[in-house]
Amino acid sequence: MWKTLLLGGLALILAGATLLWLNRTSVILFLAAHTGQQAVAPTRSVNWQHGPATPQTGADRPPNVVFILADDLGFNDISTFGGGVASGRVPTPNIDRLAREGAIFTNAYAGTASCAPSRAMIMTGRYPTRTGFEFTPIPDGMGRILAMVSKDQPNGLPPIDWNRAAAEASPPFAEQGLPGAEVTLAEVLGDAGYHTVHIGKWHLGRGPEFGPNAQGFDESLLMASGLYLPADDEDAVNAQIDFDPVDKFLWARMQFAASYNGGDWFAPGGYLTDYWTDEAEKVIQANRNRPFFLYLAHWGVHTPLQATRADYEAVGDIEPHRLRVYAAMIRGLDRSVGDILDTLETEGLSENTIVIFSSDNGGPGYIGLPDINAPYRGWKLTLFEGGIRVPLFMRWPGHIPAGREVSTPAAHIDLLPTVAAACGASLPAGVAIDGRNILPLATGDNQAPASDAIFWQSAYNRVVRKGDWKLQISKRPDKVWLYDLASDPTEQTNLAETRPDKVEELQAVLEAHQQGAREPLYPYTMEGPVAVDKTLADTIEPGDEIIYWPN
Repeated sequence: MWKTLLLGGLALILAGATLLWLNRTSVILFLAAHTGQQAVAPTRSVNWQHGPATPQTGADRPPNVVFILADDLGFNDISTFGGGVASGRVPTPNIDRLAREGAIFTNAYAGTASCAPSRAMIMTGRYPTRTGFEFTPIPDGMGRILAMVSKDQPNGLPPIDWNRAAAEASPPFAEQGLPGAEVTLAEVLGDAGYHTVHIGKWHLGRGPEFGPNAQGFDESLLMASGLYLPADDEDAVNAQIDFDPVDKFLWARMQFAASYNGGDWFAPGGYLTDYWTDEAEKVIQANRNRPFFLYLAHWGVHTPLQATRADYEAVGDIEPHRLRVYAAMIRGLDRSVGDILDTLETEGLSENTIVIFSSDNGGPGYIGLPDINAPYRGWKLTLFEGGIRVPLFMRWPGHIPAGREVSTPAAHIDLLPTVAAACGASLPAGVAIDGRNILPLATGDNQAPASDAIFWQSAYNRVVRKGDWKLQISKRPDKVWLYDLASDPTEQTNLAETRPDKVEELQAVLEAHQQGAREPLYPYTMEGPVAVDKTLADTIEPGDEIIYWPN
C-alpha cells in the first residue's frame, strides 16, 4: 500500500511540476502582477497654483513655452510628412497644423533610441558623456522577468540576456535618476521668473533628488504608473501583444495612477492622454497672466496599447486589431495638440507662446507594425535612422515664419539653449552645454552652420553624424556601418569597406568625444536582440540583421 501511495504522490508531483513548466510564463507574470503594487486612492481634483489676477505690467513679457513630447511616436505616424498611420487612413490634422504654422526641422533627432536618456538630454542640453545618465531606468525585477519570458518567443529571435550581478549592483529603480546637481531647463526658466509645470511621464528618477519637483518644476502631475485606463474599464479597448515580453510585463505590473507634487497615488480623471490634456488646459488658464513653462510629456503612444472606445470606433475598420487600437491612440494624441492650441488661442496667448512638439525616440518594432518609421530602417532600441529620427516642430507667431523648413540637422540636445535664448534666460554658469541655439535656423535670421557633429550612444553602440556622413559601431555584432545620408537617407548601402578613410576619420571623432567621459551612473543589466528590418511579429531567418541593445 505505501509503495502505491508513494508512487502516486511522485506522479502528482511530477505532473504538477510539468504543468508549472509548461505554463511558466503565466506563473512568472502572475507573480509579477502581485508584487510592487501600490494603493491607489479615488480620483481627485488637482488644485493648480494660480498666477496674478491681472497681467503683469512693465517690461515686455517673455514668451510662454509649451513643450509637448510624445512617447515612441513613429516618424510615419503623423501625416505631416505625407504618410500617416494605417497607410494614411488616420491623419493628424492638429499636429500638421502646428507644423504648418511654424518651423519644421526635417533632419531632427532624438537624444538616443530609448526614452529616459533622451529626456535627460532635453532637460540638460548635455550628453551622457557629461551626465552619466546613459540607460533607461527599469522597474526592479523587470530584467529578470523579461529574460525568462523571452525564452518562449516564437519568432526565432534570441532571448534577452540579463546580468544578475549588474542588476544587484544597480541602485533601486526610484534612485536610477538624473543627478540633482544637473541643471534642467525648468531650473533655467525658473531662475528667469517662469512658473514651471510638468504633466505626465518623467522617467528621470523619483524621490527627493530626482523627481520633477527636485529638478526645477514648481508643480508636477506625475504618471505614477502606465495604464491609460483600468484594463476592465468599459470605455477601454485593449490590444495585448502576445509576442512581446515587455508588453506582457506591462500588463502584469502597471496600474492606473497619478500623483501630484510627490503625494500619494490616485486614479486619474479619465483616459490618460485626454486627462493630461484637460489638466494642461487648466494650467494654461491658471497662468495666463504670468510667464509659464508647461512640459506636457504624454505616455501616448507607448504600450500597453489602449484606446478609448470612441476613438476606436472613429478610425474605422482597420486590421489587425492592434493597428486599429494604435491608430485610435494616434487620434487621441493629435486631439490633444489641437486642444492645447485652441486653449492658447482662447486665452489670448497664441502670439506670445512658443509651442514645441517632438517624440522621445522612434517607433518600436516590438508592437509588430511594420510601417511606423517608414521610410527609415530600424526601430526604437537601434541607432539606425528609424530609432532616432523624430518630428521636431516649433511655432512662435511673429518670430518663426509659418511653413519654414530647416534641413540643418538638429537634436534634442539643442532644445535647452534654444528655449533659453528665446526666453532671455541665462545658461547655467560653469556648466558645459553640448547643444546649440537653433532658434536662428527656425526664424531665418541666420543660416547657422550645422553643428560639428551629433553623437548617440548606449554602451558599446555608438554613432556620430558629421555633415551628411553617419558612422555606427557596435560590439554585438562586432560591426561598422557607414552611410552617406545625402544620397542614402534610408541606410541601404553600407560604405564601411569601400570608404575606410571616412571610417577612420569618424572613428577619431567618436574617440575624441569619449575623452574624459563620465562613467555611466549605473551599469546596463540587459542586452536585448532587435531585428533591424523586421518587427517582433515576423519570423527571423538566416541573414537577417540583428543588433543588441544594452540597457
